[in-house]
Amino acid sequence: MPKPDIVASVDVGSSQVVCVMAKQDPATETTEILGGSRCACRGLKGGVVINIDETARAMSRAIEEAEEMAGMAGAVRNVLLGIRGAHIQTFNHHGAMNIARTDKEITADDRDQVVENTKAVPISPDREIVHVIPQDFILDRQNGVPNPVGMEASLLEADVHIVTASQSHLNNVWKAIARAGFHVDEPIYGLLAVGDVVISAEEKDLGCLLVDMGGQTTSLALFAEGSIRFTKEIPLGSDAITHDLSHALRTSLSQAQMVKERYGAASRKLAQGDVEEDIEYTSVDGRTPRQLKRQVIFDYIAPRVEEIFTVVSEELQNSNYADHVAGGGIVLTGGGSLLQGVVPAAEQILDLPIRVGLPQHMAGPPDIITHPSYATAMGLVQYRHLGAWARSRRAARNTTFGQRFKAFVEDIF
Repeated sequence: MPKPDIVASVDVGSSQVVCVMAKQDPATETTEILGGSRCACRGLKGGVVINIDETARAMSRAIEEAEEMAGMAGAVRNVLLGIRGAHIQTFNHHGAMNIARTDKEITADDRDQVVENTKAVPISPDREIVHVIPQDFILDRQNGVPNPVGMEASLLEADVHIVTASQSHLNNVWKAIARAGFHVDEPIYGLLAVGDVVISAEEKDLGCLLVDMGGQTTSLALFAEGSIRFTKEIPLGSDAITHDLSHALRTSLSQAQMVKERYGAASRKLAQGDVEEDIEYTSVDGRTPRQLKRQVIFDYIAPRVEEIFTVVSEELQNSNYADHVAGGGIVLTGGGSLLQGVVPAAEQILDLPIRVGLPQHMAGPPDIITHPSYATAMGLVQYRHLGAWARSRRAARNTTFGQRFKAFVEDIF
């Protein structure tokens, strides 16, 4: 019987690194979170590495803290890497092949080949394909087939969603991981991973929009008829609110972040507690005390919240899938979803039902499994590929004969 696997994931976010360690039991197909950690990182900007040394230090610290929490110091060697940022570009594509054999029965090789054919698409030399995700298979012009294996047809077609990333940005993340002393097993588009753990199969069938509010980016993933149909990275996140407060209050970003988290709300009407209370913070010099009424800060937060969800609404309309979202509504996750009153504020702007998405069917420390900031990292540890063609070529290169032989021996003994 296969032994439980210890898996580590590193989510490279807009301005922080999140690590989660988990135990997976292949026999019961369960995942238990053992530990996790979040570390702010000045070496990241919008999911892109701008300082390799700073990013390496943040990665090392996050992994070590997760190991310590799990009681397994030094256990992590390889990690699953969650990638994000404006350098990610996605699009839908189509592929086809004729079944020339006499029996016409479609095999798994035929299915894999037609999906592989969709990769024959012109992309810039500085980009690489990270995922190819089947949306539908079409048999002799009959669409909506989830798995064509065993069926008969003369013409097999596939609609897919292709995720590409900048090679240079991926290489910089690889270098940061290597400098921290770890090895990347595989890059995974974090938005797909978080979608698998916070959205149910029923919501994907009905149609829904995932909105992941990060620090410097807001990521969108639209699901319909059980498959991913549209993804988009918007270069605007909740850190914009922090910057607005920092300028308005003439204080440091750390103090502005504290004010936002402790006293902030999406609008004055949605704020809980006493809006007339005095709040205290220090000036930008870190010493001079300052004081103001809490209600003042809502004048800086509300316009930025409205801007973020107005852009989300515009991208939804431009996706050509807006009509598919009414059934399942919108699922909000990410650190930005923790802002007080953000759900009702978004509902007013988008005119759709909204809920906060938390990882489902996960066991572990409550402060991790119920915190939206860990959702992507938790999704990474149990992300299920739809086939070998859905994986990055980097993942295939990383799997050496020695690693495969080691895994074979471990399964036996």
